[in-house]
Amino acid sequence: MGTVLPALSAWRRRRHETARTDELLHQAVWRPVPDQGTGVLTGTWLLVSPPDGEEQWQWVARALSDHGAEVVGVPFGTAAALEAALVGIGHVRGVLSLLPLTPVLEPGLPSGLVDTLALFRALGELGVEAPLWSVTSEAVSTRVDESLNRPDQAAVWGFARAAGVEHPSRWGGVIDLPSASDAYTAERLVSVLAGAVGEDEVAIRAAGLFGRRLVPVRIASGAAVEAPRPRGTVLITGGTGALGAAVARRLAEQGAEHLLLTSRSGNAAPGATDLEAELLALGARVTVARCDVAAPEELAQLLSAVPAEFPLTAVVHAAGVLDDGVIDSMTVERFETVFRPKVNAVWNLHELTRDLHLDMFVLFSSLAGTVGSAGQSNYAAANALLDGFAEYRRGQGLPATSLAWGPWADGGMVDEAVRERLVRNGVSPLSARQSGDALRRVLDLGLTTATVTRTDWDRFAAVLAASRPTRLLAELTDAAPTRSERNQASDLARSLARRPAAEARRVLLETVRAEAAVVLGHAAPGKLDADRSFRELGFDSLSALQMRNALGELTGLDLATTLVFDYPNLTALVDHLLSQLADVPAADVPAAPVVAGADEPIAIVGMACRFPGGVRSPEDLWKLLSAGSDVISPFPTDRGWDIDTLMDAGRSGASSVHEGGFLDDVAGFDAEFFGISPREALAMDPQQRLLLETSWEVFERAGIDPATLRGSATGVFAGTNGQDYTALLRDTTRELEGHAATGAAASVV
Repeated sequence: MGTVLPALSAWRRRRHETARTDELLHQAVWRPVPDQGTGVLTGTWLLVSPPDGEEQWQWVARALSDHGAEVVGVPFGTAAALEAALVGIGHVRGVLSLLPLTPVLEPGLPSGLVDTLALFRALGELGVEAPLWSVTSEAVSTRVDESLNRPDQAAVWGFARAAGVEHPSRWGGVIDLPSASDAYTAERLVSVLAGAVGEDEVAIRAAGLFGRRLVPVRIASGAAVEAPRPRGTVLITGGTGALGAAVARRLAEQGAEHLLLTSRSGNAAPGATDLEAELLALGARVTVARCDVAAPEELAQLLSAVPAEFPLTAVVHAAGVLDDGVIDSMTVERFETVFRPKVNAVWNLHELTRDLHLDMFVLFSSLAGTVGSAGQSNYAAANALLDGFAEYRRGQGLPATSLAWGPWADGGMVDEAVRERLVRNGVSPLSARQSGDALRRVLDLGLTTATVTRTDWDRFAAVLAASRPTRLLAELTDAAPTRSERNQASDLARSLARRPAAEARRVLLETVRAEAAVVLGHAAPGKLDADRSFRELGFDSLSALQMRNALGELTGLDLATTLVFDYPNLTALVDHLLSQLADVPAADVPAAPVVAGADEPIAIVGMACRFPGGVRSPEDLWKLLSAGSDVISPFPTDRGWDIDTLMDAGRSGASSVHEGGFLDDVAGFDAEFFGISPREALAMDPQQRLLLETSWEVFERAGIDPATLRGSATGVFAGTNGQDYTALLRDTTRELEGHAATGAAASVV
């Protein structure tokens, strides 16, 4: 008994730990969706196809028109082409995009994804609020024996999940078609577009319609077979980062012989030396190499140097970077920033190791690609592609496992602000031990894909449904909420309508204040000053989007994505919401406009200006004119210009003049005064900065508090010059990218 009892106790402890680990494991599966029959479409539908793909997809146009839609074909190449197609068209009921259906498998950043991003942004800029549906083919696998042949198109599914969270009313869903389509496919496509099936992630197959669900991994007795323990060389990309280092430690503890850790900095990476010493102490041989895995020639050189006595047997691809931002701020460059270390690298790893008979080929994906995450459309797309790539490799008989991780407690890819938001939404960070146990368990189970997360699904589902109802989580919660079940808009409107105007305004203000506190993570809503600007309260583009979604759910109103920027504080926002809610009494009735007499003189009560020659006020201008001074001066030296190159007469493009009329101290803009970050100020066209300065000064000189004019019948008229600042921004560093679009837009002025 002295040996049996400890052994039994250890066995029970391992079973308990395994059960705890299994609670973290989830999988995306496909459930049959009841066939509701052919749907009916109404109104105008835009059918957007690649410029050279219209004829190939004529059957889609016929299917839509045969079932009631007025179809307008749009061969999409640019936003201008879309704008031209919209001329003379009234209300658009829906948009169906075939842009992801590129003819060949594309490594790297897929052109179909780039075009989908461009289309979605263009529709928003043109004011088309109709939902966009996107079509892929063979981008998902609904059964174990079904091939996933287009992992590049799987990226659109990740983008779709983020777009649905950010713009719930403008994103319809994504539909995957079989390799061969027929009349049944056409009818089921129409049924989904018509809303008859109530799904936004759908696969159409010969066997019927299938909807995507996230479910716990169900493990049959005896299903787990211990995966091979690490041997030979294990290559870990991003090996000196938090995730890669944690995996390296775990593998070293399991007896790995040789760990090859790569990063773009190699031994110069922070903590690399200490990590190497730690792994050596655990008994592993360690090589820390500087290698850009996204560059095939560098990776090939690295692999050629793997010691013969320790052949490469496993790959763990943990490299990745973030470049978060809402979709309206996304560019192709920002997508490439995320795709290069994740997607380009995985293609190189695949091509250069496919003949090496690896034991493991492990990809680190993200929960963002599984369920969508506002502000991470590029990251969600890249990780959804990795999940698809694992299935693609398995279909070729090669080892592959993709783990979509929730946030890690010790480092990882999530900053503190995002981690706090996830915790509020029910997602708790994973410890290094939990992550290591989950990795080993997934490998033992032989899973191709798995989502590993500690999530309170009831809480998370409620948050997700607040912005967008979805059946994705229906099997993880007792009653996954839908918009109709949670929407208290009618109750709120009725409650406000029964109250006097002043009390209705107070109740709505407290309600909106409470929503703002939730978005910002404040425990005490009462501390939020209703007259303080949203920027000063801590709102950024992502939290503004969350606020819009929450208020849209709360009020039932269709609110603009720019809501928080259009109404600068809680007071102004509440006044706007009251004006939009039906049957709510107005707090006051504005006075009838006063019409000035035709002979009434114009009174100038304040002026502000900037001119060359040091003119910073009307008084300076008067002195200049009185004296008849010359304001032409040499080129200024405070603007970062290469004066010597400009003056080089022997150089093409050199300036033919050496003097001009220049404003003084253009770089002296007080960004902090206007609540603008220094980085955003640098990205702003100087005309914007000058307009802010002179607008404020004109109120100061007139002795008028600007806040007193809010909501009044006061007109603002401003003239602007050509917008050539964009050309300068092209050559700047990436730090300005998030602000470049608005910084150079004439519409801002």
